[in-house]
Amino acid sequence: MRNISSSTFVSLDGVVNHMDKWHFDYIDDQSDALALEQLRAADAMLMGRKTYEVYAGAWPGRDSEYAEAINAIPKYVASKTLTEPSWHNTTVLDGDLVEEVRKLGAQNGASILMHGYGPVAKTLLRADLLTELHLWVHPHLAGVGDEGDLLIEQGLNKKFRLTANRTLDSGVVVLTLRNPDA
Repeated sequence: MRNISSSTFVSLDGVVNHMDKWHFDYIDDQSDALALEQLRAADAMLMGRKTYEVYAGAWPGRDSEYAEAINAIPKYVASKTLTEPSWHNTTVLDGDLVEEVRKLGAQNGASILMHGYGPVAKTLLRADLLTELHLWVHPHLAGVGDEGDLLIEQGLNKKFRLTANRTLDSGVVVLTLRNPDA
């Protein structure tokens, strides 16, 4: 089974959305290099519809090493509403999410990378299909959001094993955590 890894930014108070309030001051050459390293370690991306729409509106047409890599990689979008993906190399997974991802994971290849930590990641975590979390913990209290914007979710109880950590010059700490049940 291929690794399925979620790489997500999170504030000190557990917020994974509203990044305009707490994330963008921490982007630098070092974080860009690590993001590219993670992307290059994968041979596919998996995302929910909301992430897809943001990315499909942002990455095509950009000119950078990262943009070239993210535009070229095969992308899988979990969605019941998206029917005509406009971003190059995108496939919509419109069947049962767990079943579709189980099939993807059974294929030969490198890891599958997810960005963000929304309903798709939480569903896969519950089904023990999400192998790894890369949490980019920012030294910043966001002070915004509601339950849907948080890393935590009521009833989602999983134990992880810390396999690596890396502190960036900006103060962001990237924790790599392994799901022992996946």
